[in-house]
Amino acid sequence: MSKVRKVFEQGKGVFHLAPTWVPRGFNEPGHRLRLHPDDYYAFGMDRGGICERWMGSTTVALNGPKTGATEGMSFVYDDETGEKILFKDCVDELGADLIGESLQAKYGTWPTFAKLYDYDKPLFHHLHLTEEMANRIGMHGKPEAYYFPVQYNSSYLGRFPLTYFGFDPSTTKEEVKECLRNYDKKDTRITELSRAYRIQLGTGWYTAAGVIHAPASLVTFEPQWNSDVNTIMENVTMGEVNPHNLLTDCQPESEKDNIDALFSQIDWEESTRSDYKEKYFRAPKVRETNQEGLSEKWVAYANEWVAAKEITVAPKASVVVKDAACYTALVVQGHGTFGAYECAAPELLRFEDISGDEFFVSEAAAGEGITITNTGAYEPLVILQNFANNNKEVPATV
Repeated sequence: MSKVRKVFEQGKGVFHLAPTWVPRGFNEPGHRLRLHPDDYYAFGMDRGGICERWMGSTTVALNGPKTGATEGMSFVYDDETGEKILFKDCVDELGADLIGESLQAKYGTWPTFAKLYDYDKPLFHHLHLTEEMANRIGMHGKPEAYYFPVQYNSSYLGRFPLTYFGFDPSTTKEEVKECLRNYDKKDTRITELSRAYRIQLGTGWYTAAGVIHAPASLVTFEPQWNSDVNTIMENVTMGEVNPHNLLTDCQPESEKDNIDALFSQIDWEESTRSDYKEKYFRAPKVRETNQEGLSEKWVAYANEWVAAKEITVAPKASVVVKDAACYTALVVQGHGTFGAYECAAPELLRFEDISGDEFFVSEAAAGEGITITNTGAYEPLVILQNFANNNKEVPATV
């Protein structure tokens, strides 16, 4: 029996994942990821601070020439031996036994992942390429959903807890193109053309690929497609100058610095919708259950790409959670057991520590049901699940 198969069977179809920390050369860490203060620059000062944690990832981060070969990729932890196995290798070897027949047939891999991102300042006004646009540079598109967990935002919302989405419907195309032409000349203040929404904890948004946006400075749980492509159209963000390459990195060489081609990356219709909030805001939707001590609510839904659910297990309760597809699970509050594993939301982690808060559940195990027990007497056990687009139970409408 292979090592991968042995660990898979030890966990009864569930993998225990090690934390995956991701540095960024822009913005500043918000220091809310429960990482030790001495370790926020563990990749080196020249790489920037650790502002993100990726979960269930088979994707390498796009972090420039010093990016490590597996930077951004998740690892499975073998609790018996203390060894780590690249999660992508597990997906490749197990295939449908892990992710199910539908995802294996359609994508040949686990096509999504989730992250927690934690920036003290808002992110720049940017967009992610559509699948069609991304394919021209050998990448995938990046639609994404946001959820704002209170557990990671209870003490501090960062310096700007509002998100800019799209452009005000009165904005003209020429106004935007003029900002792009002046990217290297002056502060274009492109967000003056946008509209901002104050973020509500315990709610979320869906952001389609091609929609320009500047996310708020909250810790955000982000289920997204398997990609890391960005086009940054804001040249100065709260005093930080964004280098020119961030504007053009995702252009084919034949189109570099072509303003019309850059502008064509924007989904103009969706970015200027007058009913933007009505279409893309996501209040939680309850999933009905008759199990005492269990509550479930969908927090990302009504799109063709990703989904997420929040599970809450009451103190001293034991429940069985069944789902129609495989998923990544992240414990954000409390402690107990998750299937065959002990689980706990971390209070403080060193860079190399193994946590007990991240798991990947195979489709078969999800269908049979995972027994989750809250061993605490006073505090709820709260878990976030990230699904791909093959769970038929996900609400299809807002």
